[in-house]
Amino acid sequence: MDSSSGTLLQARGIEKSFGGVRALRGVDFELRRGEVHALLGENGAGKSTLVNVLSGVIPDYEGRVEIGGREVAFRRPGDAQDAGLATIHQELDLVLDMTVAENLFLGREPRTALRLFDRRRLLRDAEAALEEAGISLDPSRKVRSLRVGERQMVEIARALSLDARILIMDEPTAALADAEVEHLFSVVRELRQREVSVIYISHRLEELEEVADRATVFRNGEVVGTVEVPKSTRGQLIRMMVGQPVSELYPDAGVEKEGELLRVEGLSVRPRRPKRGRSEPRDVSINVGRGEIVGLAGIMGSGRTELLETLFGMGASGARAGLVSLEGEELKLGSPRQAIAAGIGFVPEDRKELGLVLEQSVNSNTTIAALRRFARAGLMNGSREREAVDRTISDLNIRASGRNALVRTLSGGNQQKVLFGRQLLIKPRLLLLDEPTRGVDVGAKAEIYRLLSGLAADGMGILMASSELPELLGMCDRIYVLRSGRIAAELKASEASQEAILEAATAGDEREAV
Repeated sequence: MDSSSGTLLQARGIEKSFGGVRALRGVDFELRRGEVHALLGENGAGKSTLVNVLSGVIPDYEGRVEIGGREVAFRRPGDAQDAGLATIHQELDLVLDMTVAENLFLGREPRTALRLFDRRRLLRDAEAALEEAGISLDPSRKVRSLRVGERQMVEIARALSLDARILIMDEPTAALADAEVEHLFSVVRELRQREVSVIYISHRLEELEEVADRATVFRNGEVVGTVEVPKSTRGQLIRMMVGQPVSELYPDAGVEKEGELLRVEGLSVRPRRPKRGRSEPRDVSINVGRGEIVGLAGIMGSGRTELLETLFGMGASGARAGLVSLEGEELKLGSPRQAIAAGIGFVPEDRKELGLVLEQSVNSNTTIAALRRFARAGLMNGSREREAVDRTISDLNIRASGRNALVRTLSGGNQQKVLFGRQLLIKPRLLLLDEPTRGVDVGAKAEIYRLLSGLAADGMGILMASSELPELLGMCDRIYVLRSGRIAAELKASEASQEAILEAATAGDEREAV
């Protein structure tokens, strides 16, 4: 498409500073009609700042933004929406105690002729919006009851219902399993056919080959370059992002397995109060060796998270059957405290809601599970605690202004490292991970992978669930595939492939089309 006649949005010379830090340095960016244009770069590179400028979140900046050849200056996000620009943010902007329907039309609720709230029409409109987006959800459900991936789909449906000319997607697939990702891609392709332009931010480079026409790469607040995605390679894009070649994203630890660590036999949970969308363990039998990294694969709702939560003592309450043992010792895991005492650590999927206290410091978030290590006779040894946190910051390369920095000021990758640091302070024998690299950039992913390989080399057992199949294939010695709470297949690294995993995950399961 001709770049002059086909240009829909143009940003020129965009500059933005926060205090003494320049977040954007003379950024030029062009979006064509009906194209999917990816923004790439490590966390802090400037992608989100540019998106916030374009969407009216940041009204004070230097430079010029034009839409359809006319200059615009949005003072608030509502102005951008009125101009046909909608945004799906990485941090979901939903009201948890409201229903799906209420969230879809928040601020634009249907009214009767007497200007009264029309609930029946709200539900009808919500059903139509969900159906148009190809999403199967009950519009009367409370958002709090939804899984992270389902909440993401609600955000997508809400943005599509605005009938936008420009749609900004910030990490839209971060919480989605592969079947849901494919559905999202079909939605994006349909938008392209309607000549809707999409600005697409993602850390998953393999996605770009599926949906993106062009990609603009940021580094240190500047545009490194714009490339045609079909003519580029992942290696080229990674080099542009990090400034140097990344020869091996997944390290080969060459770990020798030292015998069985975790054994699970016939684990089943019959919840006292079943929740829609959850698949509790059903006759699950798995094992993890010392120094072994074992993966859990499956589509959203397959039971990956539920299995990890059960092993950490925070799953659904109800009748349980089966055996769980660690190094031959049978465990009764009724609470996270019991799991921690037994030598089990857990990094949850949703670090913001289940893992971190955003308004507290790196220090507090890191030591909260290991305070007994720094206490003697009921008194805290502050110097020992500070030394441990400083050592964790150094060992994990956590980029923060110091141990007293608020966690909310950190990038996603560094927040994730704080969670890892907390678990490592309790010195677990077994580490449970749920989406360990969700929402982090390629540089932080590489650091996390090196960390996991090092932990395995030291004899720790790791059981990790991930919706990123390349991650499982690159990191794991074995992979269990779950379907409806059951183990559908066990694959060794030598025989595992994306096709084999997807076949086992979806065979005979109607949710493949969700």
